[in-house]
Amino acid sequence: MIRLIEKGLMFGNLVHISSPALVERYNRALQHLAGKTTALTDFHVDISGYSPEVGIELDDPLYLNPNGVNRQFILLTTEQKRAPLLNVKFSTSRDILREFIEMNEAQLFALTATDAVAGELVNSVFKLTTPRDLLNLRKIEIEADTVGGTLRKADQLAGMVERFKTEEYAWFDDVLIANMIETAKETGDVTRNPVRLRHTVFEQRNFWTAHFGGMYLFPDLDHPAVICMGERPEDLPIKYVFDPSQRNQIAKFLNYNDLVEPIVKARGVDAAAILQQKMDFLTVDAAADAGIDLTGLDRSDMRRLARNHADRLPEAYHGLAQLLRWATDGGPWPRITSDHPAYFYSLRAANTPNRDLVNMLLAELAPLDPRQMFICHKELFYRTYGGWPEPKKAYVAEFLAREYQVDKAGARAALFGHEPDMSGEDRVSEAVIARVGPWGAVRKE
Repeated sequence: MIRLIEKGLMFGNLVHISSPALVERYNRALQHLAGKTTALTDFHVDISGYSPEVGIELDDPLYLNPNGVNRQFILLTTEQKRAPLLNVKFSTSRDILREFIEMNEAQLFALTATDAVAGELVNSVFKLTTPRDLLNLRKIEIEADTVGGTLRKADQLAGMVERFKTEEYAWFDDVLIANMIETAKETGDVTRNPVRLRHTVFEQRNFWTAHFGGMYLFPDLDHPAVICMGERPEDLPIKYVFDPSQRNQIAKFLNYNDLVEPIVKARGVDAAAILQQKMDFLTVDAAADAGIDLTGLDRSDMRRLARNHADRLPEAYHGLAQLLRWATDGGPWPRITSDHPAYFYSLRAANTPNRDLVNMLLAELAPLDPRQMFICHKELFYRTYGGWPEPKKAYVAEFLAREYQVDKAGARAALFGHEPDMSGEDRVSEAVIARVGPWGAVRKE
């Protein structure tokens, strides 16, 4: 993993904590949440305040995420909203945290000026015992306050102010007035500057979880289903439960809910370039397994590798090659049904609210495309990377650093964006695709 860290592909965009004041606040918050402290004086944190260095020191990668369910967080600065979330257990957690910070940025900025804000993403389940429990995770509520209890005290002061205004003899209550004065010293004037956090309840509809071997839950669709990457449970209260071996059923599910589109149908993208790059990754995988040096490969080298090792190339490569010939040279239209190994490589998520989740699923169904895996499913990428041959590790790390890191937004837009094509011309006839295309022809059971 050192190579990934050096190239900024792992632990990138974390917030550096080095000032004694922030370290002291972090320790107070950590003691408050987990009963622990760190002896480190210099470390990095993600959007939730989790630090990989502190995790190593405490020998606990879940020190802010007990049982992997109710994620705790420590906010030292609102700049944490730009950081990634490490050790992800639920695909929705980072989006919820970022939206919470952005919706309350002014208040959090004021609160973190003098103290750390500590909190938790709370749901009705504290520990997952069976996959059935996952379907109960429909609402996430954020509970947060400074370690010193500024928000709690502000609520108390507001209550005292209301009593002072409404109770008949409150003007003569010396104890009430003294308490108001003392509390106001810590909270400020809550009548002019109310200290409240808003938008703290979030719906968790369709999501991925790392629990139980990895599961994609889509209960909030017209045709709901659960896709299990580990062992498939039999007692989920949902009609359709699939595992990766059920390619045709998964394809039907994606099709029925209009969740995917073929790459060659997408407007505003260079479909040929995307297909060619996917083929290159498949070539690299085969060459790495053969122990071939992959240093400094150019386009001609890649063609040579493909020719020399054609017998080693997976069937997915040949399916993508047929698509590429059709897209660039007007070759015969390939009929690729959902049981073909190239099928999921040829798709991307449609422009729906579930786009990121579907792209995440596709990255897992097309595991030989490391670029999509890195962009859409980093947890899977890091886990998979460790098992690759050394030549493939070096090639992929160099490619991502060269082609992706320099223009992340552009790369994402090119691969997964849904901007309108301003040329006014369709790259591919939608009628043709609907009639004979490989994506309109999910294999019948």
